Amino acid sequence: MSETRDANWFAEKLNDRSIRGIALETSALIRAGALPVGTKLPPIRDLAFALGISPATLSEAWSELRRQKIISGRGRNGTWVSGDRFISQPARLASAGHYGDHVLDLTSAGPDVRLLPKLETAMAHGASAENLNSYERSRILPELETAVRKTWPYEPEAFLATNGGYNAVYTLVNALVMPGAAVAIEDPTGMRLLDILEDRGARIIPVKCDEEGPLPSSLEEALRYRPVAFIFQPRLHSVTGQSVSAARMARIAEILRDRDTLIVEDDGVGDISTAPRHSLGRIYPDRVIHILSYSKTHGPDLRLAVLSSSRAIVDQIQSYRSFSSGWTSRILQSAVAWLLRDPTTEACLDHARSIYRERRAGLIDALAERGVPAQHGGGLCAWIPISSEPFAMVTLAARGIAVSPGAKFSILPSSHLRVVTATLSERLEEVADAIALAAVHT
Repeated sequence: MSETRDANWFAEKLNDRSIRGIALETSALIRAGALPVGTKLPPIRDLAFALGISPATLSEAWSELRRQKIISGRGRNGTWVSGDRFISQPARLASAGHYGDHVLDLTSAGPDVRLLPKLETAMAHGASAENLNSYERSRILPELETAVRKTWPYEPEAFLATNGGYNAVYTLVNALVMPGAAVAIEDPTGMRLLDILEDRGARIIPVKCDEEGPLPSSLEEALRYRPVAFIFQPRLHSVTGQSVSAARMARIAEILRDRDTLIVEDDGVGDISTAPRHSLGRIYPDRVIHILSYSKTHGPDLRLAVLSSSRAIVDQIQSYRSFSSGWTSRILQSAVAWLLRDPTTEACLDHARSIYRERRAGLIDALAERGVPAQHGGGLCAWIPISSEPFAMVTLAARGIAVSPGAKFSILPSSHLRVVTATLSERLEEVADAIALAAVHT
């Protein structure tokens, strides 16, 4: 039978009447067993009166506990304790399945490991990196900064090496975005970007896209909510495979003029793209954060990305990093610097870029022959319109093929499949046949 705690009992237990204090002390009571799972909490107005605070303050504290899945609301029936522990996890990423050898897994958008450069010589070079094993919290190895500056799309004030592209986004979001703040982001987008924003408690404002990039009208609408940041992929979109046109980039720049919104450019696919590098940092260097990941091009285990921005913003991000690792491995930074100078690595990347484009185009062409429209583009995935995501997922699963539903990458309603093409070197016709069956739900 469920227990109930009245407002006066709560008022005696809670000493800190701030939003954060109420959330922390209530969660402590739950973990200590004073509020067992299933306990019904008092009505907000009653408890707010007993605490001498506004109902709005208490609602904010309760919202934080709901986000942590410690309490849950049941409409007019009230609010209940639903968990006694909280482990933060990326919900979209955590929902990915684990498939056996009998399933063709087209869900993980990583590179084909057979197309990556060899790392032996690069790692040996990295082992002699400058200032190796120092506890100095350096932002980027000079050797790596020199290498990346040669092709960086603008001249920034400062660089920072991070432990991969998503680590860069996670760190800057936690350093610069307050919980509850609005953040505009293109839709669809990387599911882990959405996981990061949801974990931070940001208010996500979707910006619709077409084949040229974020739609100007949708971005203008999003800016009405005064987002602290706008996150988009400035070159090749990791989900749809489309590239932002120069004209669209110029229009985005115009819309963002006279705003104080941070502009986060996440170039996660990197030089797998055939499009030239470009950045709004040329126009707004004081508020652009440009991120380039080397995971897809040079190797996920290098765990390396580089971001650039103003010196003040990099200072803020680095300050947050000081709570944890403080710096990115100098061995890995030096190894990537060596790879960026190596002609053999450059040739390997050219070959990989061609193969990825060929594999993606092969699936798009095969689907077109079967009456399924999908746009040509680049990258490691195809974004395929369908009638019903649940029907398509079940249909493909019955044929031993695992793909991702578009809903994982969208805040807005979706009717798409994201199909990884990076490793689709065989069974292409089989996959196209299955998708054609799955695409139409009558």
